Formats: sequence, C-alpha cells, structure tokens
Amino acid sequence: MSAENHTAKKAPVYLDYNATTPCDEMVLKEMLPFFCDHFGNAASISSQHGLKAHLAVERSREQIASLLHANSNEIIFTSGASESNNLGLRGVYAACQHQGNHIISSSIEHSATLATLKDLERTGARVSLIKPKKDGSFNLEALKTLITPETILISVMYANNELGVINPIEEIAAIAKQHNILFMCDATQAVGKIPINLKECPIDILTCSAHKVYGPKGIGALYLRREKGKKVVDIRPQITGGNSEQGMRGGTLNVPGIVGFGKAAELASHKLGLEMKQYQYQRDKLEKELMQVGNIQVNGGACRRLPHVSNISFKNVDGSKLLNILKKSLSISTGSACSSSNLTPSHVLIELGLSEELAQATIRFSLGRQTTDEDIEFTITEIHKALRVLSPAFAEVTPTP
Repeated sequence: MSAENHTAKKAPVYLDYNATTPCDEMVLKEMLPFFCDHFGNAASISSQHGLKAHLAVERSREQIASLLHANSNEIIFTSGASESNNLGLRGVYAACQHQGNHIISSSIEHSATLATLKDLERTGARVSLIKPKKDGSFNLEALKTLITPETILISVMYANNELGVINPIEEIAAIAKQHNILFMCDATQAVGKIPINLKECPIDILTCSAHKVYGPKGIGALYLRREKGKKVVDIRPQITGGNSEQGMRGGTLNVPGIVGFGKAAELASHKLGLEMKQYQYQRDKLEKELMQVGNIQVNGGACRRLPHVSNISFKNVDGSKLLNILKKSLSISTGSACSSSNLTPSHVLIELGLSEELAQATIRFSLGRQTTDEDIEFTITEIHKALRVLSPAFAEVTPTP
C-alpha cells in the first residue's frame, strides 16, 4: 500500500500539535483512579482519601519540577497557561507597583499575554512591546534601550507558538538579573519539546500547560523561583477564597488533571532527545520538498526553532481557498489556536512585515508523536494537489518520489 493510500485512510492527518496534543494513553491510565476510587480532596489531609490525593498531587509536582530542573515547592498549579500568564503578570504588577509600573514584553507574544498587558495598561501600567527583527528573532538591543528605573518585569515567551522561533532566553534573563528586574517566560510550547534547565537559567516565573505535552486539558502550572528558601516575589493571588497552592491560587485542586500532568511530564523527560530528532527530520523533509515548488517562504526559517514547527507562506495563492481544499485531508492551522477562528491575519506575521494577503496564505504545521514519515509524504502530495488546482504556475510541479 502506498504512503498516500495508507495515510488517506486516517485523513484528515493531524498536524496541529501546537494547538493541542492527544492525551497519552499512559497519562489517561494514571488519571482514571482519581475520578472514582481515589476521589478525595487534596486539602483534606486528615482523612485517608484526602491524604492519598494530596500525596498524588505532590508526586506530580515533583515530576514536573524534574522536567524543568526546578524544586517541587516552586510549582503552582493552575487551570492552564492562560491563567498562569494572568497570575504572573497581574500578580507581579499588584505586588510591585510601589517599585514601578513599567513592563517590557514582545509584540508577538501569545494573546493571553498581550490581552492581559493591555488590560493592565487601563489600571496604570506602562507597557513597552518590542518588535521582532524581520527574520523573527528577538531584538536584544531594543530590550536594553527600553529598561528604566521604573521597569519591574520583562515577559518574553520561550519559543513563539506560530513561528517556532526560540528566543535568546539565557541572554534576556542575564539582562534582567543585571538590572534587578523580574523575568517571566511563557514556555507553553517549549516545555517537553526542548530541554529547559531552571537551575542554570535564572528565569523567575515560567508558565506552561499540560495539554501541549500529551496531558489533559484544563491543568497548567506556574513556576515561581525561590532563592534561599524565599519566593523571589510575593505574587498576589488572582483567584481568592482558599489557601491552596501556597496561598497564590484559591480553589479545590483538580487532582486527576494534576496527576495526568505529572505523568505527561515524566514521559516527556524520557522521550525528549529521541523525539527532537524525529520531529526535525520530518519538519526538514516537509520544508525541503515544498520549497522546490517556488513562491514559498518559511517564516523564521533562518532562526533557531522548535524542531516540530514550520510556518510556511504560499505566495500568489488565495489563502482561504488553499485552506478550504486542504482541510478535507489535513488538520492544520493558520496560527494560534486561540485566534484561528478570527478572520484577521496573524499579528505575529504582520509584525514580521508580511502583507495581510500573504499572512492569510500562511500555514503552521506542527508535528507530534503520532506523525509518521508517511504522513509527511501524504501532506506534501496533498499540498501539491491543492496548489495545482489554485494556480497554473504549479501545474508542472510534482513532488519528489
């Protein structure tokens, strides 16, 4: 059976792992007992049921800390990365207003960060957003010029969710530390995909989400650095009504979700190196084959990137028609999952200088554990078919056997 026929049987082929990942079967197996059998409230440790739940939560905290090379008491559970970003940004601003009101970030952050910063501006914060360089890389010199005595926080994502470009996090952290400024990092797309060592890199606050790393939806975490046993900042809680999570996040803990996140982190620790090689091989093959047709550009392609992400613009093609054809055989996206239902072009691509027309003719491919070499071959073939339908210029181009 040909690769095309084999893969067509499971069409649409899923290439949108940056939007979400399927829950790993081993993760689900770990979670199931905590729905019905071990259903206790983790805060009620005076009972056997509650104690069992509490111990499971703490074990998961250790598993996630191990993946990040952190300490377990530096992990705070939330409902996901969006809440973690809100807790970090709003919590730091509330705690540090007496020191200053200036926050520096990037103009191509996830909407969970940008929308929160915009809201903070309404309450008195002064926000500076750094535009990326044309190739998608971070502008370190611009960061240095923006720092003032009023700067209380620098918030930059570890790797861009649309381009896959990895930011110079170590350098940004060093600049922040040099000026005694807190550094926050949205690492949602990087955790479990590339190595992160928080013992070596002085990030103060880091956010992540389980469903990006083959865990369940509805659970995330915020890492808050401790130095000499004390938190680097006393973040003000944004959800009150309880003393859980060191008083930083009220509410009954989602024990099954936390257990699943812990198992997903453990699996990621074991699979990390092998998966990176597999993803990069498949991603590079996809890009190499598509570049042969011409009139195509890989956004961020000259930068260090996540191994599983490719952001490709198709020139002189009607983007909406291209996506309409491809959606029958491929599950792909035009950008962030949180904004893909919006018809406006990606703010990330516009910030890179792409026209609205080209931005709307751009596809993000993100590969994952279930992606096979046959899936990549099938994807290349399907894109060639679609391009030949849309433009005579592609009629003579055929994929490499």
